[in-house]
Amino acid sequence: MLLGRTWRAGLRFSRNSSTTATPRPRWQRYLRRVGFMGVGVGVVYTVDRNYNASALGRNLRTLWACALITADYKLNFTPEKSDQIPQLHERVAEVMFNLFTSNGGLYIKIGQAIGANAAFLPRPVQVKFGTLFDDAPQIPYSDILSVFKSEFGRPPDGPDGVFEFFDEKAIASASIAQVHKARLRPEPGETEGQWVAVKIQKPDVAKQTEWDLGVYRIVMWLFEKVAFDLPVYFVVDFISEHLRRELDFELEANNARRTAEFVAADPDLSQTVYIPRVYLELTTKRVMTAEWIDGVRLSDRQGILRLVGGALHGGARGVMEPMVELFSAQMFRWGWVHCDPHPGNVLIRPHPQRPSRPQLVLLDHGLYVQLTEDFRRDWCSIWEGMLAGEWSVVERVTRKWGVGMPDLFASAVLMRPTRLGRGRPPPDPTKPKRKPIDEMTNYERSVMMKAQLKGFLLDTDRMPKVLIFLLRNMRMVQGNNQALNSPVNRIKITGFAASRGLTRDRNAALRVRLYDYWHYTRFRMFMFSIDVVFWLSKARQWTWRWLGMGAVGLGFEDEIERSVRGLAKSSFGVDVGPEAFQG
Repeated sequence: MLLGRTWRAGLRFSRNSSTTATPRPRWQRYLRRVGFMGVGVGVVYTVDRNYNASALGRNLRTLWACALITADYKLNFTPEKSDQIPQLHERVAEVMFNLFTSNGGLYIKIGQAIGANAAFLPRPVQVKFGTLFDDAPQIPYSDILSVFKSEFGRPPDGPDGVFEFFDEKAIASASIAQVHKARLRPEPGETEGQWVAVKIQKPDVAKQTEWDLGVYRIVMWLFEKVAFDLPVYFVVDFISEHLRRELDFELEANNARRTAEFVAADPDLSQTVYIPRVYLELTTKRVMTAEWIDGVRLSDRQGILRLVGGALHGGARGVMEPMVELFSAQMFRWGWVHCDPHPGNVLIRPHPQRPSRPQLVLLDHGLYVQLTEDFRRDWCSIWEGMLAGEWSVVERVTRKWGVGMPDLFASAVLMRPTRLGRGRPPPDPTKPKRKPIDEMTNYERSVMMKAQLKGFLLDTDRMPKVLIFLLRNMRMVQGNNQALNSPVNRIKITGFAASRGLTRDRNAALRVRLYDYWHYTRFRMFMFSIDVVFWLSKARQWTWRWLGMGAVGLGFEDEIERSVRGLAKSSFGVDVGPEAFQG
């Protein structure tokens, strides 16, 4: 027994002695660690790709891109490298654009929000994000089948399917969903079921959303605190919440139903605007079924011009007038605003009961904002004040909202250079004059622009976040009007809608009523002057067309665009290109 124990102890000693005597080479140990690390990375990549929709990989890509941007600005945004700042903007725009297009999904939505408000961003950002469209490859039918079985417990069609017929090929595919054409099963007494549009959320989106929004929060914090020292983080919660709502198709269906009720209750809009019916019994959080509508998308400019130049009366004016009236009613009367009126979400068709008249069909009701009554009245007041040129009115509301520079705010809202007059305080003689823009270096212009933006956003806690979406809405409506050669005076229609949105107390004191009358008279005088400018631009268009010289680029909105480009150059030192005004 003792010999056995001694023999085993000797064997262990021999092995230990052998190991100690001949250690492995260092390169073998490093190679072994690298191998283990490679296997681990491969396993994580495979799991992330197959079971987590590449959410981890997409966010690592985002953090890496942001680290590159931050480092580039920290190293190269200096007075000594002022001449190289345009190249710096080019690199950053390229990195951001590649990131958004590579990641897709919600990143496209965020990129579009940047593109819709790119007028005061560096020119390379305008160029890149002006071409960022919400278009994506179709997902295979097997993925569609899995969504239907998850939501309804049965396939899209077939003997026990949801629909009588379902086209496996999508008619449109975007970053978060795609649309298929289908036909309902006939109701009793019908020979054929109704055609419907079926919007299906892509399976990966639900897995990626919270990851994407979490990284979005980190990135905006880094950009504010580390990279650019600009107030951008304050919008994160608001935008994130509305992006989440866009992914809930039951909520979108309710938005569409509510908007249809508003339209039906309006005597004028009910004749010119239509909201497709949604089939609530065939709608879930990831699938929405709505009435199929044949029409021409507003993004098809040539198709629209052929349509209104043929059988329809009213021309392009008959298309744009109800559109501007609709969104003005949403902002100033209903307080319920569709925030994504880009040309792809608007159809034009002959009115079913009056085929010689155009009818506007509004699609995609995922993104709405609800205005409080207090904000709605302030929004109406500030529009009247801006159009009447009253500094005191605009200054009162902007101060309440934590926004500085009333002139600049009025210019941004009206999208035309505006200098408010009545009630304006005298200039401060002790304030040093600013160096002319043309004499500034690229670095000095960028620093000045940052100071202007900080002076504009005085208190982001008090700023109504809905302004972000309202300004985006108005920018898109302007772009739609401009694309059709400005057939309507958008500012006039919007201004009168704002005035009608204010109810005045007829029993108020005489002094208050006299002020209201004087204020309204100034407002009407300004509206008349705007109308004169509009009709002069129309006369110029007609003259050039009559002379065979063409009239594109001579419309009212084109003149406003040129004015805004001049404002951006003089106030911010930013060279705004036409890409920022494509809507």
